Amino acid sequence: MHILVVNDDGPPSQHSSPYVHSLIRTLQSHNHTVSVVLPNTQRSWIGKAHMVGQTVKPSYFLPGELSTAHDTGTVSHAPQPPHSDREEWLLVDSTPASCVQIGLHHYFDSRGPIDLVVSGPNYGRNTTAAFALSSGTLGGALEAAICGVRAIALSYAFSERVHHAEVIAEAAELGVRLIEHLTGEGRWGEGVQLYSINVPVQKGIGERKVYWTKMLQNQWKGSQFREEMVPVEEDEGAEEGEERIREGELWRGEGKREQSKVEKNGEAAGPEKHVRYVHKHFTWSPNFQGVYETVEKGGPGSDGWVVKEGFTSVTPIKANFWHVDGFEGELKF
Repeated sequence: MHILVVNDDGPPSQHSSPYVHSLIRTLQSHNHTVSVVLPNTQRSWIGKAHMVGQTVKPSYFLPGELSTAHDTGTVSHAPQPPHSDREEWLLVDSTPASCVQIGLHHYFDSRGPIDLVVSGPNYGRNTTAAFALSSGTLGGALEAAICGVRAIALSYAFSERVHHAEVIAEAAELGVRLIEHLTGEGRWGEGVQLYSINVPVQKGIGERKVYWTKMLQNQWKGSQFREEMVPVEEDEGAEEGEERIREGELWRGEGKREQSKVEKNGEAAGPEKHVRYVHKHFTWSPNFQGVYETVEKGGPGSDGWVVKEGFTSVTPIKANFWHVDGFEGELKF
């Protein structure tokens, strides 16, 4: 197959994108033609966005040796000359969805039609609606689906930040086996536009069971932003912010909400005529604990539950916001 690989974590990096190199090498070892378009920097939590009004400019990544000990590869602002035989990946200063558009329609014609888009592997799980609806990894796969191309979103649910080469290789091998199974002759499910696969990164995962799952329909609990009452002098970058989130920081900056009522002589006054704002800064800081609680309450069968138990989940998905039945005819009011 000719497979286009995109992701939301950017080029290989021990801090923010430790899995993509292994997946690409594993796909190539299975004799697939692999074309690669990645964001040039961390683009997690961006969903299926495009940067309106921005001119997208490519750079070019020359991958080095596959390593989990240090980053390998170099970036150039000019492509390799036509006579070069070096492997080269495309980096763009945009989003996973834009990587898909550019990969499908603006490069790789000489390699033949693209049969499948693989988005990932994400550095972290993408189970349950709360995560999936914000995921750049799911966003890339959704973009491919609405372009009429089969797509698979692949995510790795890690349990520690140490990257063991043999464990990553086992997760990649399982991921590729699943990709090949789902895309095999007559196996792609009727009506399915994309699959979301979540693989726990743990030793022996290749021997553990794989389950069909439904996505847990959960919701955020409370604000997912941490507030700072004192303005910070410098905003953290995307990579630093995503690394902090991955560390599982659960502290919620609650702050003190301004009261709309004040006590006067023991009685509550009416609401203020005008809101008086307190200057604050806000940092995206999702409440993982809240999501995990919904998984526990939801019980067996969901994608979140299966991955929590250490198994791989495969969720068939349609690329749409499906309507709720029971509302028909003219709306009179």
